[in-house]
Amino acid sequence: MSAESNTNHAVDGAPERPSGKANFSRAQIANLLLRNLMALVVVAVAIYFSVASPNFATLANMRTILIAAAPFALIALGQTLVILTGGIDLSVGSVLALSAMTSAAIVVGHPERMLVAAAAAILVGLLAGLVSGLVVAYVNVPPFVTTLGMLSVASGLAYAIGKGAPINGLPPEWGLIANTKVLTLQAPVLVMLGGFLILGVMMARTSFGMRIYAVGGNRTAAEVAGVKVRLILTSVYAISGMLAGISGLILSSRVISAAPYLGRGYELGAIAAVVIGGASLKGGRGTVWGTLLGLFLIQTLNNGLDILVVPAYWQTVISGILIVSAVAVDMVASKRSAA
Repeated sequence: MSAESNTNHAVDGAPERPSGKANFSRAQIANLLLRNLMALVVVAVAIYFSVASPNFATLANMRTILIAAAPFALIALGQTLVILTGGIDLSVGSVLALSAMTSAAIVVGHPERMLVAAAAAILVGLLAGLVSGLVVAYVNVPPFVTTLGMLSVASGLAYAIGKGAPINGLPPEWGLIANTKVLTLQAPVLVMLGGFLILGVMMARTSFGMRIYAVGGNRTAAEVAGVKVRLILTSVYAISGMLAGISGLILSSRVISAAPYLGRGYELGAIAAVVIGGASLKGGRGTVWGTLLGLFLIQTLNNGLDILVVPAYWQTVISGILIVSAVAVDMVASKRSAA
């Protein structure tokens, strides 16, 4: 065979360059927009409310959004870890109320018990989450059923502590927990930001975070690979409960009282923030930073609609549409990535 034929053969066998370069670029842009859609929506919503009301884009209102988001954010963070394992935690709102009522019952009339009461709130949340985790991991009761049962138990106990009524008349010092300012920001806001930073790094940089993804992605494969699946499951529910306890402490301190219905509906809002942030309810996919975007989209939307005096029932309708739209977009993005 001549050198010329070898050369021709090499040229013929070379991979062809894609002729539809412009089409490929458009597909890339479409995928990029889909993956970052929530960030774009947050920006678009903020711009709209800034134009619609001069009271929205102010430093005071931004602080209001952050303060309102803090206890809700901690619930959403815990829910993120649970959902990443393929589970769900419906009990966090009631656990929040139980933690708040427990701490209030301890501190009412006894300001010297503040530290004990604060620790009790966190401990109650941790224990409630731990019980749920143990039942899910070792008894194999589905997370939906387990946490629904814990929701009822925690709610009943919260009402029992206050004998069906809120606990008022807490010491004024109790309000220092939520109202103390550090570097011009209230303490709960710093706790929220610290929580996102710590869990964000944990999920992205530690073996524990990688194991959570592994359990949610394929539990059987994770077990074969040596991951202690039961320990991981128990841990994420315990963390979720602990964060709910901290949220209960913050809310109780903010209003210097506690009510057995405190935190009602928080579990649904937390799930919405996680899903809107791009996490899959099947587990194994999602990020803490996605939850942060979902959280601030919900909080920005609620705040802006309040400023525009939109009735609460329409806010609920809009939130529902937003959740379904987020899941639909996520499914489209997943199919595009798979293709």
